[in-house]
Amino acid sequence: MPFLPSELPAPVARILSAGTVIPAHPLALDAERRFDERHMRALTRYYLDAGAGGLAVGVHTTQFAIREAGLYRPVLEQVMATVRDWSTEPRVMIAGICGPTRQAVHEARIARDLGYHAGLLSLAALRDAGEEALLAHCREVAEVLPLVGFYLQPAVGGIRLPVSFWRRFFTLERVLAVKVAPFDRYATLEVLEGLVEAGAERRIALYTGNDDHILPDLLLPFRLRRGDGEEVELRFIGGLLGHWAVWTERAVDLHRRCREAAARGAVPADLLGLDAAVTGMNAALFDVANGFAGCIAGIQQVLWRQGLLASPLCLDPNERLSPGQVEAIDRVRRLWPELLDDGFVAANRARWLA
Repeated sequence: MPFLPSELPAPVARILSAGTVIPAHPLALDAERRFDERHMRALTRYYLDAGAGGLAVGVHTTQFAIREAGLYRPVLEQVMATVRDWSTEPRVMIAGICGPTRQAVHEARIARDLGYHAGLLSLAALRDAGEEALLAHCREVAEVLPLVGFYLQPAVGGIRLPVSFWRRFFTLERVLAVKVAPFDRYATLEVLEGLVEAGAERRIALYTGNDDHILPDLLLPFRLRRGDGEEVELRFIGGLLGHWAVWTERAVDLHRRCREAAARGAVPADLLGLDAAVTGMNAALFDVANGFAGCIAGIQQVLWRQGLLASPLCLDPNERLSPGQVEAIDRVRRLWPELLDDGFVAANRARWLA
């Protein structure tokens, strides 16, 4: 287990360091694309009752357009208020931070003042910056709020981040964890290599964001070597995932099973074999057939059909389901009913919406 970061309250640090399920929180809108506070509260309550150990708000799944719509503070504020009102259990609260340095620092201040513990820092807005400028940006934001590093896949706006960047990034004192989400085995290894080269593997918590590789990331060890030949074993201990914004009660159970298997050092074949099912469900949900064009709309669609959203709409009218995506989602739902939590949602939905 990574050591407990002193930046966080001890109960929160223990959750982050032990590994947990952190859904990327979607945005609830009504039929006129207005912020729907009632269904937003219901969504948050759903994640808490499903057993999520934290929430990430203001991230890609929350829709980056909340900033232009003036919803960044209201959304973060309402989710935090719901968490405090609904549960006495500690949760890891992570705020999405993006944009140029001035904007990112402003968002970090908002998140800090609302009580968020860390910022998931997207570097997509600095795609033309060099490595020195990227690191200077990270340092400035980290002065305001501890950071969770973020390797966002290029298909949805991420930029290439080499080993040299990660090696230096992981030496920053206020970096607590990293979400590795390039959807690319080579790039994933580069993050891990940077972590080992920095000698920070006990200080940084590894969270998968590779929605196409969730179970193997959580189940399998990564063995790397430093330049002096010392072997280092790394493990992903949790996930911060858009995929876990739906069917969350099942995700919590899968995470528990993965962590128990990893602790035993023996991976059951049936659990590893579920990777194909989980990845297949993600392919439909995230609209892989159309280059991830409907990735947010797919999440909204599932939650709407479960009755957790009043509408499946996104802020951007152009962000919608692709042709054939509903049929793809229906197909995986029929194939893998044991990975759905429809019964759990149906039994509790009225209470969450009250």
